[in-house]
Amino acid sequence: MRIALTGATGIVGGFILRGLRAAGHQVAALDRATGYHLGDSPDLTGHDALIHSAFAHLPGRYRGGEGDDADSFTRLNLDGSKTLFDAAHRDGVGRILFLSSRAVHDGYPEGTTLPDDLPPRPANLYGQIKAEAEAYLTAMPLPTCSIRATGIYGPGRGHKWHGLFNDYLAGRPIPPRIATELHGDDLATAILLLLGTSKLPDAVNASDLTLDRHDLLAEVRSLTGSSHPLPARADPTPLKVQSCQRLHDLGWQPGGMAKLRATLPDLLSSS
Repeated sequence: MRIALTGATGIVGGFILRGLRAAGHQVAALDRATGYHLGDSPDLTGHDALIHSAFAHLPGRYRGGEGDDADSFTRLNLDGSKTLFDAAHRDGVGRILFLSSRAVHDGYPEGTTLPDDLPPRPANLYGQIKAEAEAYLTAMPLPTCSIRATGIYGPGRGHKWHGLFNDYLAGRPIPPRIATELHGDDLATAILLLLGTSKLPDAVNASDLTLDRHDLLAEVRSLTGSSHPLPARADPTPLKVQSCQRLHDLGWQPGGMAKLRATLPDLLSSS
């Protein structure tokens, strides 16, 4: 399959790119190195699919990633996405996959279970832009799917827990936190399944672990021999956990705690 991929040079896009190429797909990266910028209308003629994972934001920040420039944030990420989707339709691309976010559901009460078909209720500009891009995509006359992914972890330079591990190993106090997580390779596997299914759902959730920092750093302590105290466990009651039934129905099986443990040595070596 010939696939156009935005965001291939990003942390999450890198997992997608490697997964696609390992599966034998021909991937055209749309990024600054190839002359693409958010807001452009590229020629996508001859591509079987578009995967849109690019997003412009302040480094390390998605919620609040607009900083003090909400207009540019919206123009690049919402208007730019719409322009890209229109180009795909114009040029006869067969299907579009859009990397959305669980942030489209931030407005639901604490403790809410988030099924795949739950309507968006954003609570911040990031979630609002993702939700509006989803709605635009769903209305298009071709197969599309929005992937509402949770936090992505995995090896690589500047991985998401780089600072956390360094703080813990240096003996600095760590505040309690619990969150949902997904390995980037498992996200790529979900995308491969969606590329191969005959009928795309409008949206899917993509999440795996409910992970407390206490448990994550206990694994780090075991691997490193650190004697520093672990943070207290966080209260899990407010957490909003995604149900991923639509992906599971396609045969998706993320790696869970076993995959996290197998990945930790690589994460620590780059921390």
